[in-house]
Amino acid sequence: MPTAYFSKATFQFLRDLAANNDREWFAANKTRYEDVLRKPFLALIADLAAPLSKVSAHYRADARPQGGSLFRIHRDTRFSNDKRPYKTAAGAKLFHERTREIEAPVFYIHIAPGECFFGGGIWHGQPDTVKKVREFLADNPAAWKKAVRGKAFANLFEQGGESLTRPPRGFDPNHELIDDIKRKDFVAHRNFNDAMATSAELHPFLVESIKGLAPMIDYLCAAVELEF
Repeated sequence: MPTAYFSKATFQFLRDLAANNDREWFAANKTRYEDVLRKPFLALIADLAAPLSKVSAHYRADARPQGGSLFRIHRDTRFSNDKRPYKTAAGAKLFHERTREIEAPVFYIHIAPGECFFGGGIWHGQPDTVKKVREFLADNPAAWKKAVRGKAFANLFEQGGESLTRPPRGFDPNHELIDDIKRKDFVAHRNFNDAMATSAELHPFLVESIKGLAPMIDYLCAAVELEF
C-alpha cells in the first residue's frame, strides 16, 4: 500500500528549527528530529532503491544513517560568515556508484516548508567537469535536444542554475546550443507542495520524476564518460 513518510510535524520541526537554530535547542529536540524527519526520510530513500535500480543499474538510493544518500542536518560553518549550526531544509542525493572517483550528476530531493522540489544534474561543477559537458553539448546537440526539449520533459521540469553572460572561450557563439553551452550549472527541477510531501502520493511522484529526469542524467553521464 502507498505510504506517507513526512507529516505536518516534519514541517513544524523545520520551522521551529529555523526560529531556534542553536545547539542547545537542537539537543533538546533531537528525538523529535529523528522521529519526524530523519527516520521518515531514510525510509523513503530505502523505498526508492528498487525503482531507481530499474532506471539505472549504476545509481544508488543509500539509506544508511551515515555516509549514504541523506545529507547531514549540520552545516559546515568553517568558511562561512553564517555560523548557524543547522540546515533548515532536508536533502538527499541519489548518486552514481562511481561518484567518489568522478564528479557525476545526481538526482536530488529537497524538503523544506513551502520549498519542496525534486531535481538533479550537475550543480556548481568543477571547471574540468563543466568543460567536458560543454564540449559534449557542442559535439552532440541532437541527443541533448531529445533529452530536454521534448514535451514530456518540458511538462515536468524547468532548467535552472547560473550561466555566463558571454559564450565561453573556444566555442562558436552561433552554435545552436550556445545558451546551454553558456551554463555553469546543468540542472533541472520540479516543485511540489507540502501537501504532496505529506501524502501517500509522494513515492509515486518521485518515481515518475526519476524516470522523467533520467534522459538528462543519462546525457550528462555520457558527457563525463560514465555509464548510465
